Amino acid sequence: MYLLAFVGACVLVAMAPGVSTAIILRQTLRAGRGSGMAATLGNETGILLWGLAAAFGLSALLVASQLAYDVMRVVGAVVLVVMGAQALWQARKGGPSTGMEAEETVVPGRRGPYLAGLGTCLANPKAAVFAMSFLPQFVTPGQNVPVTLATLAVVWVLVDLAWYGLLIWTVARAKAVLGRPAVRRRLEQISGVVLIGLGVRLAVESR
Repeated sequence: MYLLAFVGACVLVAMAPGVSTAIILRQTLRAGRGSGMAATLGNETGILLWGLAAAFGLSALLVASQLAYDVMRVVGAVVLVVMGAQALWQARKGGPSTGMEAEETVVPGRRGPYLAGLGTCLANPKAAVFAMSFLPQFVTPGQNVPVTLATLAVVWVLVDLAWYGLLIWTVARAKAVLGRPAVRRRLEQISGVVLIGLGVRLAVESR
């Protein structure tokens, strides 16, 4: 029962739009499903690391230290603003004009999207706070706490992968429309504004 409730909660969390969704959608629209999945794997690596940190009490150190929290918050905000500015610049340039240029963007771009997903997740202190507050709610009395939390973190990652995989597939299926130059420029502009907005909000928010 607790596992089903946890899976349902993970689905709702995954469906809520946020930084991860913005990064993954942008990479998918820019360079296709491979790039989107690379960003997803990077994000889920970060989620797994935060989940394991919560399992072994490491996240508590970040939560307890205001200085560490603020440093991560500022770093995360800078990363988001830079990525947003890059999106706006890409929209202004208009993006690749030929299929060959688009393919060249996809092939060498797998590492970049993975690091983008990983970096934005690890640089977001709210992910650590969320892991600390979310996962323990589903640990029942008598269970081995570290093992249970680590298991829940893995389940969380699997649910995320399923949701984002479906999202990426849906966006890829609409490529005929979303891949038009004018539409892509508009989507780059929107994603840029969203990323910068998320970065500014992260910078000015307190815990």
